[in-house]
Amino acid sequence: MKNQIAPTNREQVMRDYDFIISKTDAKGRLVYANQTFIEFSGFSEAELLGQQHNIVRHPDMPRGVFKLLWDTLTQGKEIFAYVKNMQKDGGFYWVFANVTPDYDPSGNIIGYFSVRRAPRKPAVQKISVIYQQMIDIEKQAGPKHACEASLRYLNETLAQEGMTYENFILAL
Repeated sequence: MKNQIAPTNREQVMRDYDFIISKTDAKGRLVYANQTFIEFSGFSEAELLGQQHNIVRHPDMPRGVFKLLWDTLTQGKEIFAYVKNMQKDGGFYWVFANVTPDYDPSGNIIGYFSVRRAPRKPAVQKISVIYQQMIDIEKQAGPKHACEASLRYLNETLAQEGMTYENFILAL
């Protein structure tokens, strides 16, 4: 279903009081989506549950960002990120996401919990430029080396700023 959606330029802007909340299992399949997630995604709850969270992935998002996200989460760490998501009708919405691992009583990761809120416009403007560069680099590198190449660019950009990824994202 997701692969058949053509992106449009129609943006739905999150309201300041909105919180999009979802929970996935350890493989990234949705097990919970709050009403705000359902509203913004355009999918029904039945269409979302059991699907990979990337059902809302927009093609303007670099693969390297998701590699960084998953590498961080599988290490048991939380991550913050600006993410452009695609709606069922091809529209899009930007979020400022905080994703954290969820543990069982034995300390094993059993899933992930994500809370997204409205991003600041200047942050979206700045991160959009970086993401476009990352996408261009991924295209040049080809599928086999795309993530590695775009993450190298991101890390070099952050090193020039003297910042870690987390410090950079939180400072936007």
